[in-house]
Amino acid sequence: MEIPVLRRRALAACTATVAVGALALAGLTGTASADPSPAFPASPAAGADRLSPGLIEAMRRDLGLTADGARARVGAESRAAAAAAGLRHSLGAGFGGARVSGDAAELTVATTDAADTAKITEAGARAVVVAHGLAELTSAKAALDRVARQRPPKDVPVWYVDVRTNRVVVEAGRSAAAETFIAAAGVRRELVTITQAAGQPRTFADLRGGDAYYMNGTGRCSIGFPVKRGTQGGFVSAGHCGTPGVSTSGYNQQAQGSFQGSTFPGRDYSWVAANTGWTPRPLVNGYGNGDVTVTGSTEALEGSSVCRSGSTTGWHCGTVQQRNSSVTYQEGTVSGVTRTNVCAEPGDSGGSFISGSQAQGVTSGGTGNCSQGGTTYFQPVNPALQAYGLTLVTSGTPTDPPTGPTDPPTDPGGSWAAGTAYAAGDVVTYGSGSYRCLQGHQAQPGWTPPNVPALWQAL
Repeated sequence: MEIPVLRRRALAACTATVAVGALALAGLTGTASADPSPAFPASPAAGADRLSPGLIEAMRRDLGLTADGARARVGAESRAAAAAAGLRHSLGAGFGGARVSGDAAELTVATTDAADTAKITEAGARAVVVAHGLAELTSAKAALDRVARQRPPKDVPVWYVDVRTNRVVVEAGRSAAAETFIAAAGVRRELVTITQAAGQPRTFADLRGGDAYYMNGTGRCSIGFPVKRGTQGGFVSAGHCGTPGVSTSGYNQQAQGSFQGSTFPGRDYSWVAANTGWTPRPLVNGYGNGDVTVTGSTEALEGSSVCRSGSTTGWHCGTVQQRNSSVTYQEGTVSGVTRTNVCAEPGDSGGSFISGSQAQGVTSGGTGNCSQGGTTYFQPVNPALQAYGLTLVTSGTPTDPPTGPTDPPTDPGGSWAAGTAYAAGDVVTYGSGSYRCLQGHQAQPGWTPPNVPALWQAL
């Protein structure tokens, strides 16, 4: 499917909700303006032509893309995400999931209602009719998660919702173990596919060397993303890397800070508060190919390209396979992670996963290695930010890394928050004002109520 077709059809969609996706696409095709506060801000695809050289090189090596191909793919994936968001709201309980495929990021949207196929096609996506809605599959996986929290299943290392097959996939070393797990959760068998597990995932930590941070001067992990909590700087990483109170030192073995919060198992995130000798920057280490600048944390769709930076193996890229997966490590079960085919090795734990310029999450664990390939899971970054009240340090100029200390814009306070899904009629506060949502959407960094009158009405 040609990229312009998705844009043209999404802009032509006449349903109110699909128009939300179309509005996001419209922001990508508008003419240049000197107005610093456009009626609707450009989506992350607008920065696809300004990708970091290091990111482009990694996508060339691991995905076989030219520089132009990498830019085109990231832009197409962002447009597809905008269209899928509108369709998800429009289809309601019938929505069966969305994914992209190929270098052109062709969008496929599933529905349980054949009557919705015309609406999906009109928005520029390929429609497929499935037996189960995404909400039904997610509920089944949640039942498995509840059982695992009580007692991690033996010989069942991984399970996830697979929108491509319209099933919950349970990976197991023994089919009998999977059957017992499914029965204990009370999940209907027709919702589940059992597959052979590739191996027992492990957390990526403990080895020495590389650009990293160290816990109590011994174990090693990788920084995820720089953050702030008020005026306090620090970073997010994996929860299994340390517990509250554990001190950290930087790649240069100089005192750095300490863990303030950590969750593992269950989830796999943590945050470290750094001392004043360390300045948080909106950058990810490109390992000799130029740093990557972070401009936001919009979640990429399944099938999207994603790259990882870690202190053991540097840059590696692949694709998002399944979101909201669960995995059982030796230490216990972790839910809500994203499954990828990006390789990683011990010491990469906590490191950055990024799609284009959008932060995705921190490395949790997986199977395999970077010599033979493997599967890696990352803990999405937005839940970590929300859990600890953190702000991702970002920059609006991805091609121009800062030359000095930079802080994110001052937060005026209020209930509005980037990453939150809002429905028409919702009321939020931002600064000293109140605003009513005009159209359902997922808030993105920079889409603050005063700046997007197409989405918010001042009260």
